[in-house]
Amino acid sequence: MPLLSPLNFLAIGLGAACGAWLRWLLALVMNRSEGMPWGTLAANLGGGYVIGIMVALVASHPDWPAWVRLACITGFLGGLTTFSTFSAETVGMLERGEYGGAVLYASISLAGSLLLTAAGLFTVRALG
Repeated sequence: MPLLSPLNFLAIGLGAACGAWLRWLLALVMNRSEGMPWGTLAANLGGGYVIGIMVALVASHPDWPAWVRLACITGFLGGLTTFSTFSAETVGMLERGEYGGAVLYASISLAGSLLLTAAGLFTVRALG
């Protein structure tokens, strides 16, 4: 099946909608006030771990159809995780003079996501 198929477009769109809805719900529940944006942090760190799992699973199952990878990684995780919101929140913290919080948030977001992606890969390899 070609990558530009209607099924692949639908898989990406549905996955992205579900990921974006989950990110929105996390922000509603966890971002109660200005300060540390816990919802975005949870979405990005959780997404980092899950993408590690998915990349390892897709690599170990080359027979899976493209729409599975596209729905899960490109769609769902692309909709769940967000670099633009992270950037806007970090700049907002800097504008409010929350320099330490901004540096902490940026550091945890970047290092945490990288470490959790590696942990996701390791999880699948250890269990497989």
